[in-house]
Amino acid sequence: MGNLDQSTVLIISDDPDFSGAITGRWQSERSTPAFTLMRGDLCQGMDPDTFAVAIVGAVRAGGLAPALRALEPAGQPVLLVSDDGRTVRDVRETHPRVMVLRQHEGWLDALVLIVTESLRRSEMMDRLKRVERAGAHLQHQAALGTYMLEMRHSLNNALTSVLGNSELLLLDPEPLSAAARSQIETIRNMSLRMHEVMQRFSSLEKELKVVERQTAGESRAKSQSAGASS
Repeated sequence: MGNLDQSTVLIISDDPDFSGAITGRWQSERSTPAFTLMRGDLCQGMDPDTFAVAIVGAVRAGGLAPALRALEPAGQPVLLVSDDGRTVRDVRETHPRVMVLRQHEGWLDALVLIVTESLRRSEMMDRLKRVERAGAHLQHQAALGTYMLEMRHSLNNALTSVLGNSELLLLDPEPLSAAARSQIETIRNMSLRMHEVMQRFSSLEKELKVVERQTAGESRAKSQSAGASS
């Protein structure tokens, strides 16, 4: 991710100095994410779409476990900052997905590096999901187009039958009521329009085949050129 400004980092803490130290340290970076500050007792029912990474630290006694449990369903990266060895051990045992950073000298620099990398990874995963969704949509469209091309002969035959019979009815010497003639003419006109659409499908198929042959020829030419130059 080249620009962190589009990402949001959630900071859960009951100590304003903890949150202030993190946001203040980040001001020296070229790219700064948005920050959401929240107390430990307010993070229940967290919407995962509102943040990319969560930082937890300096939460009051008894509030850490509920806060971490509230973050679990979101599935977003969570970084715990703590200088208490027992807390670190307990969190590693009960919440193995939570990253733990010991609050020793230089911890702010380490935190920036870890969170920045987590944001980059999160953005890459989001891009991958978007690509997968786009690919699935294209496959669906391609399958639909293939089906239409395969069925065009059957549809053309059916349309020819409908069109031919409607023309015969209109040419029948037996007089038709005005309503019946209007309905038959509508059937004929709609059949002609559908026939034009099917003709467009056939033209499109020919155009795609021409493009496919041109692409294949260009690929062969590039391969031959690369082989000759090597």
